[in-house]
Amino acid sequence: MTPITKTFQYGQHTVTLETGVIARQATAAVLASMDDTSVLVTVVGKKEAKADQDFFPLTVNYQEKTYAAGKIPGGFFKREGRPSEGETLTARLIDRPIRPLFPEGFKNEVQVVVTVVSANPEIPTDIISMIGTSAALAISGIPFNGPIGAARVGYTDGEYVLNTRNSEQEASQLDLVVAGTEGAVLMVESEASILSEEVMLGAVMFGHEQLQTVVSAVNEFAAEVNTPKWDWVAPQENTSLKDKIKALALEGMTAAYQISDKLERKDAVTAVTEKAAAEILAADEEQDEKEVFDLLHELESDVVRSRILAGEPRIDGRDPTMVRALNVSTGVLPRTHGSAVFTRGETQALVVATLGTERDAQMIDELAGKRDSKFMLHYNFPPYCVGETGMIGSPKRREIGHGRLAKRGIQAVMPSDEEFPYVVRVVSEITESNGSSSMASVCGTSLALMDAGVPIKASVAGIAMGLVKSDDNFVVLSDILGDEDHLGDMDFKVAGTTEGVTALQMDIKIEGITKEIMQIALKQAKEARLHILGVMDSALGGHREEMSEFAPRIYTLKIDQDKIR
Repeated sequence: MTPITKTFQYGQHTVTLETGVIARQATAAVLASMDDTSVLVTVVGKKEAKADQDFFPLTVNYQEKTYAAGKIPGGFFKREGRPSEGETLTARLIDRPIRPLFPEGFKNEVQVVVTVVSANPEIPTDIISMIGTSAALAISGIPFNGPIGAARVGYTDGEYVLNTRNSEQEASQLDLVVAGTEGAVLMVESEASILSEEVMLGAVMFGHEQLQTVVSAVNEFAAEVNTPKWDWVAPQENTSLKDKIKALALEGMTAAYQISDKLERKDAVTAVTEKAAAEILAADEEQDEKEVFDLLHELESDVVRSRILAGEPRIDGRDPTMVRALNVSTGVLPRTHGSAVFTRGETQALVVATLGTERDAQMIDELAGKRDSKFMLHYNFPPYCVGETGMIGSPKRREIGHGRLAKRGIQAVMPSDEEFPYVVRVVSEITESNGSSSMASVCGTSLALMDAGVPIKASVAGIAMGLVKSDDNFVVLSDILGDEDHLGDMDFKVAGTTEGVTALQMDIKIEGITKEIMQIALKQAKEARLHILGVMDSALGGHREEMSEFAPRIYTLKIDQDKIR
């Protein structure tokens, strides 16, 4: 293959995309560079799907090589090992906007591997990794409804800043990453210093406008490479079978989704599904069992969505803006430094705060250098919280991601080292889950910190919003259930205080999410957040003046300079 290079200016940075030189046996490979930071992105796709494949097996691996920063790994083995928390979070950041762009019914295995091969400590690796992934998929020939662009947006002195450098980020009130296509925003991840909803939405729109530069450049790059598209045809819909399933299961499925209790509803849906499947398979032994269950799941989705769009009550009987019943307890564990149980409907978090001294800080060794983290937040999602059995062990990608989101939501209200010289570790144990457990962790963390005597600037609450959209008809849902998250079109999480937003995370499964929809979602989220904060403040209105008797004490002494010899 003839080497092809595309160079373009992106804000204050020069971006280069190159293919045809390295990793030529991969389905596609791109060496993407932003100034001196370079990543090698490879995509490999299987031409055929496995016969029994019932999901889309996309894997995204992101790995940082220490040689990229001119370093040798620490430790005894002197080589890179399992992914760090930062690498896991970047892999999720790449995965989230590309996953919904593969066509429905595409089940071929696809693996994306992003390797950082050169690192400028001033240039973050995440944006160029997303750009490189977009370019590699665009030239792979694999069915993909991209390309995407990505942008980091800062907010300094009342102005939005595109793709801030690491040194510039310290002065910024906002760290927001947005990814999307030419016509739609697909993903947002952000942390803010208590900014208004208007500023946050403006940042999303600014980022989407700026990333069009990337989309255009990748389209030009792909046109020049001109890889033939795969001869993949979407599976044909079996309308006859779909009609049979509707006749057999619609009434039962509709009745099942009028049961408000999660476990009872799950049992009822399973009973309806298994009965309908048994009848169809008994009548036609050659019928594909997997196809039957896929169409039953599709009917389930149609039932839930059509009820919401028709203005009928939601699965648990609420209207679109209603928040589930709240219950708050603090000081629930006597020997811990601070604790709280936050319950919202069938979602519950037991959150514990522990105080330590400076030597308890977490040392993080990154490509950009070493640093100490004095605030840690860990999220655990054991299988019993959803009534299931499973492995207990190292945190999974989802747990790491949810923990970081909760930390982003709290970071803005944490006291400075001068105000509170303790190291703080918070652990959120999800003890029950039916949607929005990461936002329950935000609420529980705020309460546990205040119970521990940490002088946070304000209480913080979080809420998850959802969306059901069909053509021009849409309904925004406050405080979504697990089923509404799974069957809906958007997962939109907002954390903040009474004064503004501290974190915003958005994942969108469809195109056509307008600025109007995001405005409505942010407005409803604010109303819900203020309601939750009112309940939290009535339980514990501020931090306790006395720390736990079991917490360590740090005393600061000032010695008269005249007595120093």
